[in-house]
Amino acid sequence: MAEARPWWERALAFSERRRVKELVRRAARITELEPDFQKLTDAEILAKTDELRKRVREDGESLDDVLPEAFANCREASVRVMGMRHFDMQFVGGIALHEGSVAEMLTGEGKTLVATLPLYLNALTGRNVHLVTTNDYLAKRDSEWMTPLYTALGLTVAALRNQQPGDEKRAAYAADITYGTNSEFGFDYLRDNMAYAKDDIFQRHHAFAIVDEADSILIDEARTPLIISGQPEEAPETYFQFAKIAGTMQVGEHYEFDEKLHVAYPTEAGVTLAEQQLGIENLYLPEHSQLINHLNQSIRAQTLYRRDKEYVVVPDNETGEPAVKIVDENTGRIMEGRRWSEGLHQAIEAKEGVRPEQENVTVASITIQNYFRLYDKLAGMTGTASTEAAELKEIYGLDVVQVPPNRPVQRLDENDFIFPTEAGKFTAIVREIKERHEKGQPVLVGTIAVEKSEALSKELSRNGVKHTVLNAKHHEQEAEIILDAGQPGAVTIATNMAGRGIDIKLTDEVKELGGLYVLGTERHESRRIDDQLRGRSGRQGDPGESRFFLSAQDDLVRIFAGDRMENVLARFHKEGDDVPIYASILSKQVLNAQKRVEERNFVSRKNVPKYDDVLNTQRHVIYDERRAVLDGADLRDQVLVWIGEEIERAVAVHLPTPYSDDWELEELWKFCNALWPVTVERAAFEGRDDIQVEQVEEALDEDAATYYASREELAGAETMREVERIVFLQTVDSRWREHLDNMDYLRDGIGLRGFAQKDPLNEYRSEGFQMFEELQAGVRSEVVSLLLRVDVEGAGEEHPPANAQASTDDAATSSAGASGGSTSSTGGLAVKSRPTADLNYSSPSESPSGFDGARVEAGLADEAAPSVEQRRVENAVGRNEPCPCGSGKKYKN
Repeated sequence: MAEARPWWERALAFSERRRVKELVRRAARITELEPDFQKLTDAEILAKTDELRKRVREDGESLDDVLPEAFANCREASVRVMGMRHFDMQFVGGIALHEGSVAEMLTGEGKTLVATLPLYLNALTGRNVHLVTTNDYLAKRDSEWMTPLYTALGLTVAALRNQQPGDEKRAAYAADITYGTNSEFGFDYLRDNMAYAKDDIFQRHHAFAIVDEADSILIDEARTPLIISGQPEEAPETYFQFAKIAGTMQVGEHYEFDEKLHVAYPTEAGVTLAEQQLGIENLYLPEHSQLINHLNQSIRAQTLYRRDKEYVVVPDNETGEPAVKIVDENTGRIMEGRRWSEGLHQAIEAKEGVRPEQENVTVASITIQNYFRLYDKLAGMTGTASTEAAELKEIYGLDVVQVPPNRPVQRLDENDFIFPTEAGKFTAIVREIKERHEKGQPVLVGTIAVEKSEALSKELSRNGVKHTVLNAKHHEQEAEIILDAGQPGAVTIATNMAGRGIDIKLTDEVKELGGLYVLGTERHESRRIDDQLRGRSGRQGDPGESRFFLSAQDDLVRIFAGDRMENVLARFHKEGDDVPIYASILSKQVLNAQKRVEERNFVSRKNVPKYDDVLNTQRHVIYDERRAVLDGADLRDQVLVWIGEEIERAVAVHLPTPYSDDWELEELWKFCNALWPVTVERAAFEGRDDIQVEQVEEALDEDAATYYASREELAGAETMREVERIVFLQTVDSRWREHLDNMDYLRDGIGLRGFAQKDPLNEYRSEGFQMFEELQAGVRSEVVSLLLRVDVEGAGEEHPPANAQASTDDAATSSAGASGGSTSSTGGLAVKSRPTADLNYSSPSESPSGFDGARVEAGLADEAAPSVEQRRVENAVGRNEPCPCGSGKKYKN
């Protein structure tokens, strides 16, 4: 008689069975080692780590070779110090994570414990490994929870947190295993590439990372770039003016909007109204381009963004003043530190009567996709990844492995109830909750917006149903509320449940009543978020039940399936609005609506890395150059080459032909004298037909090189290398910041190229490459200009601030007349300018970018996303305050 297949194999898709069966066999072989490891003493378990570490680092064995022993050692240590034993199915998840896959594991299957297996194994290499979570609370909780286990195995562990002191952060990255949020890891990467000293770089490696709640971080956050911002300018009062204008406009007459496409725009009458209110004759003149943006964003704020849905107005954590904060549509949490860009956030603030915060200047940025692509090996854990398997594979190269649960799922997922009206639906919801509550069964109610959760809360209170609310306004009590959600008779209203990280445990009494009842009040745009809500019930074989209550007036249904749904309801629904119907045709309509939204969002996310790849290539070039300089690369020979290039470009402009009659020697000498005091006599070349252009260029090259050598002799070689390092780093940072803004402007308008039958992406690549070449040429010119004029006397004691995260501000290009000059500072180095002459260069990339004086902004960003931006900004150093460079002088500019 053939042996019956295990239950978990029948639960898997056919394509998954072969791989999972192999993983199960490997897990069984690890379990065979358990008796041997049970015989070891605690000291021998600790020594086993040293043995495995030596075999990996010195004896040439691979991590796969030592995996069985490492996992067995980790399991035994966990049993002894944590009282928890890894199941064989948790070994399956651990192996999948080590191999760089996304392990799909249901709620309650112990993902935190599973992660210890591959983290321990990969830490044996001596390279820092990362566990990425969705918030600081989980990073701290999980790292502290697992510390006894890692300590018993001889490993160190630490957690990152927001605004952590530098010494603590350095220690966290020095540990074998580091827990932290995706944003904290990403910002630290950006800050490392703004450092002015090697000692101020925190991240050691991007060797291996496990992303918890991988679908939330790698997919939902994928449209959110991480941005570090420089000191902003004052926000204009015009935001209030435009909010008032938009508030007086009438839909259809002054503006149109489309919820499905999420666009809003003024009509001709709307533009005329704005012009009248502003006292402007033509709003579309070039000088009013910013006002057009204000108008567009104010209309979007009035029509597409709703309070207590897309955002909330709550007291600011620091000032206590009212603040507009974005609500994550997937988790229901407030997205602290994030703001909509391009003036949209300020427009919403003005609409709500909140003083608009200052607009920011981008200093460094990276997308979530490109940050996680830095890792040699990436893995993820989540309870719901199968629906996004294609996207994870295409963007990150990650396979999804469905890890069977330790016990079969007993939850009963009921058909959707569908009502004609939202009012009828909520009447039925309150009735259903009251019935379940009265019999003692706990109920978890999922809503998709803060306003819906609060409206339902009022109805339950009116009906005498005791309950608790968990949404963006009450996230501080999150853990306590969720822990109590499984108690007899508990009613918990939650605005989405993604990434909560806390299991709802049931008592025996509750299990007898049918377990936790999950009631969804509306379908989310993503099926995955609905599945996450359902997954809170039925953990580890517990009983449970789930059902969604929908109406034809729900946003998803109304926008994407409204007409068809109304037709079906009109034909078949003959009873009251609070009486549901459930038909497969209606469920299919809802499912198709979700699929259309998911496809649209996928296309949007898929385009993000395509465009950011252009900037990502440039980012790597700039960051690699910075890192080489921080690592001690000698710039002297390179600087001499750049000086020669400057002279070559100037000679090409002023000596355009071999004929001396066409030469502008006086202008050439003026330009060169603006860079260094030329000692070559111009008269030696005037009026001589026997002199070639190359001879003039060689004479100037030699003179400049001699002058540079004399400056080095004056300052000392060591000091000159330090000066070169400071000037190069500050100049690169300044130019890179300007380049990021220019690339943003290019990206915002590139879509219009499609109307000219041009591929916007190819146009973006082409123009972006040209702009990057101009950036590099500008850096070389600026470095030459500064190094030939910086006062190197006594500069050896002065350095830029440690981990300054500062850059030179946009420096004015040389445009002084025949006389005049100025003195300012660059990282504590005095820059003395001499009279300069204008040159007519054919393109920006040929401009010498000489300075009348370099102005330093010594306090850019401490931390940092159209769509949402995530920014962190540090206050700038004030005028006459002590300069952070350590010179003891007062800061001026």
